[in-house]
Amino acid sequence: MQHTLNYRLLRAVTLLACVLAACLPAASATSYVITNDDPGVSFYGVGPKGTLTLQQQVQIGGFGNVAGFFGANRLSVLDSGGKQCVYASVSSTSNIVGIAISTMTVGGSATGSPTDAGTTNGIGLALSGQYLYASFTDSNTIGSFSIQSGCGLTFINDVSVSGLAGGVINGMAIHGSMLIATYTDGSIQSFDISAGSPVSNGGEQYSTATLNSMDATYPNSIDITSDGHYAIFGDTSTSVVVEVSDISSGKVTPTVVSSGKSSISSSNVMLSPDETVLYVINTQGATVTAFFFNPATGVLSGGCQSATVSGQSADWSYLAGLGLASETGNGGGVYVAEFGAPSAIALVSLAVSGQTCSMQEVNGSPFADPNSQGLLSISTFPPRSF
Repeated sequence: MQHTLNYRLLRAVTLLACVLAACLPAASATSYVITNDDPGVSFYGVGPKGTLTLQQQVQIGGFGNVAGFFGANRLSVLDSGGKQCVYASVSSTSNIVGIAISTMTVGGSATGSPTDAGTTNGIGLALSGQYLYASFTDSNTIGSFSIQSGCGLTFINDVSVSGLAGGVINGMAIHGSMLIATYTDGSIQSFDISAGSPVSNGGEQYSTATLNSMDATYPNSIDITSDGHYAIFGDTSTSVVVEVSDISSGKVTPTVVSSGKSSISSSNVMLSPDETVLYVINTQGATVTAFFFNPATGVLSGGCQSATVSGQSADWSYLAGLGLASETGNGGGVYVAEFGAPSAIALVSLAVSGQTCSMQEVNGSPFADPNSQGLLSISTFPPRSF
């Protein structure tokens, strides 16, 4: 009886400790949070309970950029076929740099054509197999690069793109042979990249929320389900707006809108590894929202929202890019870039019980990123599997 009582007490204490620690998964010794500080890339080791410690900053040239689009992810992580690389864009030089993660050294770099440029609003990146794609926001072009050994790159060509009203390319996401892009005028478009260079699939259209709001809302960042059935768009808006498009036909289709007044903007989104949760960064509302997601139907429901992430206005202006706290399960929460001078990285945990959930910023958050004067993009290694 005493043994049983002791076991029950120990189990209760363990469960309480898990709740107090927000049940964040333990990280392996090779886990990193990576930041594009433009003009450098910083690697943070992930410790117990998700704590971050700066390991090294790798210089990648240029003179920095403290502005740009939320949806243009300036980092892309490769972990496939024996290659473990992080690719980072340098806005001021329009250079794309490949860094070997094992040694944290530059393995190669490349530029696009002489007219490809992203000085004003950054250069977004997206990976597909042996190719890397770069969205040059000044020239409104997508550059295609082949991935070489040692994390090197070779420029292939570029294509000019545009929104229906002349909007600038913003976010990109890839699944298989399809690349999807957003534009600053609310247009969304898909491309066939099976031959390397993007070729429009036709069907470019305005998002439903853009049309309904009379251009007051526009899709920004993009995520795609692991089976390629749905594309999810996080919108820049005066409220929380997320749109879902059925892309199983090989093209974008009219989006279904989910919205709410609980916060401001929803410019960055990411699915959890098991696709049961969609994380939404309320970039101007200073909170993080988690929706439940049904990957079979593409339907968003319920969910929860964090309290205001500490430090807005005093230490930072916007929340921006995100990375998962864990590459398994529901992700356990997210790391979030804090756009400041200098910047920092917040950690907001997620706890789920049935059809309810809760989010909270963990003790010790945020973690300083002294090398960045305007952090917009972060990634994690190992990356999510899709």
